[in-house]
Amino acid sequence: MLRDAGLRGRMGKIRPLRRIDPEEVPMASSASSPRIAAASDRTGRLSRWLAREWIWAFVLLYGLFVGLPWLAPILMRLGWETPARWLYAFYSLFCHQLPQRSLFLFGLKPMYHLSEIRQAWPYEDPLQLRAFIGDPVFGYKVAWSDRMISTYTSFWLAALLFALSGRRWRPLPWWAFFLLTLPIALDGTSHLINDLLYGIGERGFRYDNAWLAALTGRRLPEWFYVGDALGSFNSWMRWISGILFGLGAGGFALPYVDRSFRELGETEA
Repeated sequence: MLRDAGLRGRMGKIRPLRRIDPEEVPMASSASSPRIAAASDRTGRLSRWLAREWIWAFVLLYGLFVGLPWLAPILMRLGWETPARWLYAFYSLFCHQLPQRSLFLFGLKPMYHLSEIRQAWPYEDPLQLRAFIGDPVFGYKVAWSDRMISTYTSFWLAALLFALSGRRWRPLPWWAFFLLTLPIALDGTSHLINDLLYGIGERGFRYDNAWLAALTGRRLPEWFYVGDALGSFNSWMRWISGILFGLGAGGFALPYVDRSFRELGETEA
């Protein structure tokens, strides 16, 4: 009996639960439904806009990415070294930035042999060599190499042409993309093998290209066979292979990306 009395005493202190009016629940949900509807509407409009205009947004943003490496030497020339070095550091994530394979602005020449660069920067280790930005005499290098310039810029050009065409391209067949990729694969792999076997210095079968000289009977000037300077065989191969790969990648990939955005727009319609 004492136990029951204590239990009744404790229960007497418990406040009774308030009954929830069922009509209050719809009122709470209806108060937030306009916000949910507005957010959903904004998301739908954004999806439909991307479905229509994604290629122009890509051309703009990717064009900024492609163009900023050219700003680095301009900033160096103006004396704004801190933002220029930020650009060099950022684009070093995408490129080796070796100076003998890069373009220079505001200097004596647009490109230099490694032996010329060593006069101002006596290093051969790639990590030290890539740190050479330039000086007032040599000029200042663009923030990525000639092959990266040709590859990224040609892909941007493919995107621009795709946009101007009204996105009416059909994807390149895989075999065409393979053929356009083959030159950069062969040239890049042979350069990599040469650098691994002989280092970055002025030696190796991709430095003197003796095999090419033998094939052509040395009918071309000696400077065409040797080194990486602008106008040499190695330079031409980097430019041409990069352009072919960039255009091929754009012609192959962009129509598939566009198809995905069109399907997104149809889903949100």
